[in-house]
Amino acid sequence: MNQMTNDKLDISVVVPLYNEDESLPELFSWIKRVMQSHGFSYEVIFVSDGSTDRSWEVIEELKAANPDTVHGIKFRRNYGKSPALHCGFGAAKGDVVITMDADLQDSPDEIPELYRMITQEGYDLVSGFKMNRRKGDPLSKTIPTKLFNATARQVSGIHNLHDFNCGLKAYRSEVVKNIEVYGEMHRYIPYLAKNAGFTRIGEKKVHHQARKFGKSKFMGLNRFVNGYLDLLSLWFLDSFGLKPMHVFGFVGTLMFLIGLLAVMMVGGTKLYCLAKGISHPLVTNSPYFYIALTMMILGTQLFVAGFLGELISRNAPERNSYQIEKTI
Repeated sequence: MNQMTNDKLDISVVVPLYNEDESLPELFSWIKRVMQSHGFSYEVIFVSDGSTDRSWEVIEELKAANPDTVHGIKFRRNYGKSPALHCGFGAAKGDVVITMDADLQDSPDEIPELYRMITQEGYDLVSGFKMNRRKGDPLSKTIPTKLFNATARQVSGIHNLHDFNCGLKAYRSEVVKNIEVYGEMHRYIPYLAKNAGFTRIGEKKVHHQARKFGKSKFMGLNRFVNGYLDLLSLWFLDSFGLKPMHVFGFVGTLMFLIGLLAVMMVGGTKLYCLAKGISHPLVTNSPYFYIALTMMILGTQLFVAGFLGELISRNAPERNSYQIEKTI
């Protein structure tokens, strides 16, 4: 098995893919042409995310013909785009890391300008903005996309990005080595980078081409629902991930105290009536007693959840553990 070179390179291109065997030869030829015309030292890392077609065989063929520039990682099964990027980032040797999709919709001709923006303009991360993408897309896709990006801008505080989900991005090497991409968090890499202290985030308008082979793997309402759930998760983890007791403990204590005061008021009212000889129903006949008791129980549970969250956050196992069948 050939090992990746330890020499520092100008650019690493990371290409996560799932069943894109038809487009890979043309994509690599295009990347190679651009790199050679600009004199870049480079590598292309293809990450096959459990592909069931001939994608891995094509990658092996490209490796045989280009042993110094083509590398591949093959997952035993499909994990998703974020795990593929995580492993690709770990293997990257370039000063600048470029990510792009394998379906030929991202243009390698954008690479030189993305590289310049990182190395000369001082950006930590540059995200593509596919200006012409929505002209041919139906409203059922464009409206949710606009709402999603608007929400992501507000929650993340990165107001200059218009397309968080664009696969064509450029990163300073330090960025990808200091963030953890897991689950479905690839949509929010700019947010992850910002939280890690890499705040120089820019955007570049890029050309978007129609798909030449196959069909999109990222269609349906499920994608947008998961996107919002991931955004909420990331916001919570950013705000309370290392201090879960601050939210669970506070809310639990507040609920317990309100419930306790309510029980005391119900019980106090009963004692007052008994002292005055006033007829009063049993405490257990009052709905307020059960509401207060429920609040005390929930408050206690939330408080305990905060303790458990603290223990888990300090002893969490490695999340990014995947079955890799081959590396070339």
